[in-house]
Amino acid sequence: MDAASAAKDRVDRALALLERRLLELKSRAAGTSRVPDDDLFAPEPSTETDRARIHELEAAGRDAAEALSHAADAIRDSLAEQESR
Repeated sequence: MDAASAAKDRVDRALALLERRLLELKSRAAGTSRVPDDDLFAPEPSTETDRARIHELEAAGRDAAEALSHAADAIRDSLAEQESR
């Protein structure tokens, strides 16, 4: 497997992980959500469940950003390696 294919595989895995985490969070929240996720005028979280849900979404976002950052670094390294040949 060449470096470009390996980098693409890492990106694909990172995106699959992100999608899986978001779907898990959405499915758990579907039964407890009183306000649609896209409601910009939703009241501030008032229960511990709301705060926990927000914390989980923020953690998922940070994890996704880190995974995508690693994948982007791998792609940059792969491209730099191919350009130096």
